[in-house]
Parts: sequence; C-alpha cells; structure tokens
Amino acid sequence: MADARAARRLNRAYWDSLAAVHGNDAVYDDEALVAGADTLGELEAAAIRESIGAVAGLDVIHVQCHTGHDTISLARRGARLTGVDFSRAALEKARDLARRAGVEVDFVEADATALPNALHNRFDLALASIGVICWIDDLAAWMRSATATLRPGGRLALVDIHPVYQMIERVQPLALDFPYAHDGPRLFDADGSYADRDAKLAATESVQYAHSLGEVVTSAVHAGLRVERLEEHLDLAFDPRGDVLPRDEDGRYRLRLDGELLPVAFTFLARRP
Repeated sequence: MADARAARRLNRAYWDSLAAVHGNDAVYDDEALVAGADTLGELEAAAIRESIGAVAGLDVIHVQCHTGHDTISLARRGARLTGVDFSRAALEKARDLARRAGVEVDFVEADATALPNALHNRFDLALASIGVICWIDDLAAWMRSATATLRPGGRLALVDIHPVYQMIERVQPLALDFPYAHDGPRLFDADGSYADRDAKLAATESVQYAHSLGEVVTSAVHAGLRVERLEEHLDLAFDPRGDVLPRDEDGRYRLRLDGELLPVAFTFLARRP
C-alpha cells in the first residue's frame, strides 16, 4: 500500500463502517450522550485543564472527532466547538447527535493533514484523542495542519495510545504485530471494532502507521510549536483497543512484561508562540 491516497480511501471506507456500528456499545452510548452524559475521558480532561484551563467561552477544534461524543461533551462545557473528520458517515451521525442533544457544533469534513484555510488562526485549543496518529501517513503534515488552526498563544493537546502499546498484538502469550517507529504502512484486515468485537463491518481493511514519541516531538518543533509537556501513562481507566490489556483488581488497565509496567498512553501539550 505505497499510495497514500489509496490508503486514505481504504481508511475512509473503514471508518464509515465503524460509524455505522458505533452507538450502542461499551464505548459509544448515543442515548446516554443525548440524555446528558459527559464522555470526555480522564486523560483528555486533564490535558485540557493543564494546557488551557476551563474551556468556557473559548474556540476549540476537535481533530478526528469521529461521531462527536467528546465534541458534544466539550460544547456542553461552554466552548465554541468545531469537529473535523474525514468520514462523512461519522459526521452525519455527529450532526444528528448534536441536534438531538440540543448542542451547537460546527462539523467539517476534511483531511486532518490539510485542514482548510477557513479553519486557520481561529482556535484557542486543538484537541486530538485517542487512537489518532496511527491513521496518519504524514505526521509532519498533520502537525503543521493542527498548528495552522491555532491563534498565537493557542494550545495543542494530543492524547494517544503509546507507541509501545501500539506494537502489542496480544499480551498472553506476548506477540507483536506493529513497529515502534515508522517503516512504511501496515495493512490490517479484521472484522469487529475496538468498541464491539462482534460488530460486522461493511469494510474490514485498514492501513495504519507507526510514529515514535521522538517523531511526535520533532514534528511539533518543526511546525513551530513550543513543547510544554510530554507525559507517559502506565495505566488507564479503560482499554482504548478494546480487549488487549488485562484489568487489574483496582479496575485499571495496565501492560506488564515480566512483571514490569510499560507505558500505555501519552499526553503531549504544546503552544503556538
């Protein structure tokens, strides 16, 4: 899959299929969202709080927003929200959910590596989470695009799966099926979703890309951002990949190798000078 445009078409069809099945599962409960549930995760909430504080009255762009659960939750906190995604099916569902929830959100169909000029220099915060950059072939372009949406002094908050955890196919017995750093696209073909393993997808093939933490930081610096924080997390409140991590007695999800903890997620915060 050397052609990036072909890979994006494949991924768009895959995410259209995911949008069709998400909504009544352990991750996406549409009815609960409409009724008032706040879906913003603990890492995202902490990243926003540490980067910019309260969002009320601010302009926020949610990059790769999927069906808009976190987008709508942020809008309920008083921010002016724009959600961006390349999946038309996901955005149609997001618009319907926002309408039913009585929340005003501007949803825009666009490629995250080339966000339109109309979105440039408009936002106090750009948020992206979780399971984001593995779908991006050109991380430098993604970082430039996200940076372009920010006003001077605006913040980028990226919360994502740690590249070490991204390598893991299964824990017991340990098996890897993904590189730590970029060495070309990897093609996957699997039915089901991280939200519902029994879901039947109309399109099952996807292309993913490996990006190291070093690439994240370097891409941000080259995009003109000032790095403020990089934190690696050793436990999570849920498994963003569905059923890979074991659940400990305290209810948290952790990755261990020979008894030693490995990172499962990271938070990256940066500011446009």
